Amino acid sequence: MNKSRLLSLDAFRGFTIASMFLVNNPGDWGHLYPPLEHATWSGWTFTDCIFPFFLFIVGVSLHISLHQKLMAGYARGQLFRQTAKRALWIFLIGLTLNLFPSFDFQSVRIPGVLQRIALCTLLAAPILIYCDWKWQAIWAGILFTVYSIFMLTVSVPDADGVWTRGALEAGRDAGAWLDRLLLDGHLWKRAKTWDPEGVLSSLPAVCSVIFGAWAGRWLSGRQEGKQDAAVKTAWFFVAGLTCLAIGLVLDTLFMPINKSLWTPSYSIFMTGWALVSFACFYWLLDGNPSAMLKKSMAKLCHPFVLYGVNALFLFTLSGLIAKMLGFIHVDQADGTKPSLQAFIYAPIKALPMHAVNASLLYAILFNLVMLLIAWAMWKKRWFVKV
Repeated sequence: MNKSRLLSLDAFRGFTIASMFLVNNPGDWGHLYPPLEHATWSGWTFTDCIFPFFLFIVGVSLHISLHQKLMAGYARGQLFRQTAKRALWIFLIGLTLNLFPSFDFQSVRIPGVLQRIALCTLLAAPILIYCDWKWQAIWAGILFTVYSIFMLTVSVPDADGVWTRGALEAGRDAGAWLDRLLLDGHLWKRAKTWDPEGVLSSLPAVCSVIFGAWAGRWLSGRQEGKQDAAVKTAWFFVAGLTCLAIGLVLDTLFMPINKSLWTPSYSIFMTGWALVSFACFYWLLDGNPSAMLKKSMAKLCHPFVLYGVNALFLFTLSGLIAKMLGFIHVDQADGTKPSLQAFIYAPIKALPMHAVNASLLYAILFNLVMLLIAWAMWKKRWFVKV
């Protein structure tokens, strides 16, 4: 593994992956602790932080990688082609995951988590490669403005044909109309008339990547030892708290904090949480002047690092495992054929504990299995890159 990697960034990425495993794999979707499920519509929970954390991390990593290659003499056009190629591979991996196991191209969901990461990477790349930070800020403003004008002022028909303008309701907003226009029959099957990773909401999601790139720019600044690390950490906290405040003001005065719509308030607010969270990892693992504390925290956070260095592979593998657990059925003596997931969960569900605790225990065990895989890959020095 590259020794120049930022330990705190790997740990933060791993923390985000572990959180995703926890919220995506309960034993029973009907029994969840409130923080482990998405907000019903507007508002937020811990679960609503996970995806924007991913995009923030994409931005940080993208800036650091691009900056290092520019310093090494790479041409900007070459960097864009490399980044676009990687984005294409990520998109295809996400689409293949959606196709599995039926491979029904006629009704496959085209959007998805990896597809949004790919699209945001592709759209953010030229802004980060060819523009300085001032023009990056202008582009972020343009993306927010285009999204807001479309969402608030354009009249569109909802799924029932009723014309609306400025509706911020599930399936009735302008973004949902655009998704139906471009991707009808290929949207989120639970909704069918809209998609939480839709086309229009990808514009403010690109801003989440740009904000992460600014954090990466701050990290890549001149190093002056321990004092510099302390200053960087402090400014991460200041910037994070400022974003939280701005997000809350926008939530009240402009658009609500809403993950499914990825509103500007949501993008900025979640960037605040990402900055504050990353600042903690950065100070404890890379910036703290105490060598003893750094060593102790490195050991404590090592499971997150195991996840973080193979994040894309483990994300994809977890999705495949979850689908297989639901796809495979087990013949029982009484003639029933529960899914493999239900079969495994049955003895956990039978334990003398509350249903939400049993559901959480299954998610924790799923996480531990993924951690075992991550540890085995680490021991073998298998680092899967795209």
